[in-house]
Amino acid sequence: MSTAPSVQYSITMRLEAPAKPTTVSELTSVIEKSGGSVTALDVNHSDAERVRVDLTCATRNSEHGEQIVEQLRAIDGVTIGKVSDRTFLAHLGGKLTIESKLPIRNRDDLSLIYTPGVARICEAIVKDPSDARRLTIKRNTIAVVTDGSAVLGLGNIGPLAAMPVMEGKAALFKRFADIDAFPICLDTQDVDEIVRTVKAISPGFAGINLEDISAPRCFEVEARLRAELDIPVFHDDQHGTAIVCVAALRNALKVVGKEIQDVTLVMSGAGAAGTAVLKLLMAAGLQHAVVCDQRGVVYSGREDIEAGTSLEWIAENTNEKGLTGTLKQAIRGADVFIGVSAANILDAGDIKGMAPGSIVFALANPNPEIEPSEAAKHAAVVATGRSDFPNQINNVLAFPGFFRGLLDAGAHKITEKMLLAAANALANCVESSELNPSYIVPSVFHPDVATKVADAVRKAARK
Repeated sequence: MSTAPSVQYSITMRLEAPAKPTTVSELTSVIEKSGGSVTALDVNHSDAERVRVDLTCATRNSEHGEQIVEQLRAIDGVTIGKVSDRTFLAHLGGKLTIESKLPIRNRDDLSLIYTPGVARICEAIVKDPSDARRLTIKRNTIAVVTDGSAVLGLGNIGPLAAMPVMEGKAALFKRFADIDAFPICLDTQDVDEIVRTVKAISPGFAGINLEDISAPRCFEVEARLRAELDIPVFHDDQHGTAIVCVAALRNALKVVGKEIQDVTLVMSGAGAAGTAVLKLLMAAGLQHAVVCDQRGVVYSGREDIEAGTSLEWIAENTNEKGLTGTLKQAIRGADVFIGVSAANILDAGDIKGMAPGSIVFALANPNPEIEPSEAAKHAAVVATGRSDFPNQINNVLAFPGFFRGLLDAGAHKITEKMLLAAANALANCVESSELNPSYIVPSVFHPDVATKVADAVRKAARK
């Protein structure tokens, strides 16, 4: 549940009230006293006795919005008309369209872009299939693929309910990197069928972005597609998160004056995101890590760990001291905590027990492992996955520029060096003079982020 007014629960009300000098102040006062936040107020009609007002406010959640409406309705002389949920309005009809790049004004235009002219292009691609990248939408197009089994903060909601998230992802690709992305929501959670379907549609795309597929199936889907396709396959839940975490930690360590090879990191979450973050951090120099899951600390010899799984890899490559026990026990004395797991599993006392100059990345979304305000009582640097607190670890800092670099380079695969290049470029978007505990990663609207990440990935890909 949201604890502060948020734009995601923003409502616009059309209401009528008596035309008197105190009308506006009475309306806004009720909202503010109720814990809402007025963001816009427009008088769209007025006469000698009544005024009609469109009033927009942010609320904590849907129930809170309904409470505010009823409190306004109780004001003498006020009548409430239409109440609109701005988030639902923004999604009416979806968020994407397809438009032709070329005008179709006359017969000549039709002959050029369709029959008979298009046949010449088809014949050229038959002779040289690589021309498809040059002469079709494939050049600048990726597929955003999900089965809806692990949608952030929502879980296994299926392909139809996952569509708004995939549309949003496609919109971000266009906004930040001018990449055309199509949402592909598959009505299956069978690994073989997912792989077969993505392979079947792959000729129309220059890359595949896997999204919100649950672990451990996501590992197999990604590995098989990477082996069987000649276009790059990127799992954003893993690699996008890893890129931004590495960049953010690099800068956070500068703030507290520590080196990555010297710190002890405790991670909560051993799923897709946690495993990818851990591997990229280790590639960046991390040497001391302890990982916890729902059963506590992951250690070699734990009875429930199956051979050949990602959990076995974690057990064999972390926790050199052989710690056992709970997350709360493991975090004592640690320099860094990264959470990619569940809400409200730590408290301020746990953070107090960490090493001086501690760093906390509580990334569970929408509700983090610990409230940022609580973590900040003792941690030197705090980051979350949310946009209403400083230091947002947001994958949109990574995936648009990363794919832009891949497409520009005509890349066929993704390597660890590309991921590290992206992380370093992202970290460098924050100048040393700008670094402070509340600014370790750039804003998602920083004008240079996508360009710098793309340049770094393109150079790494061409090597």
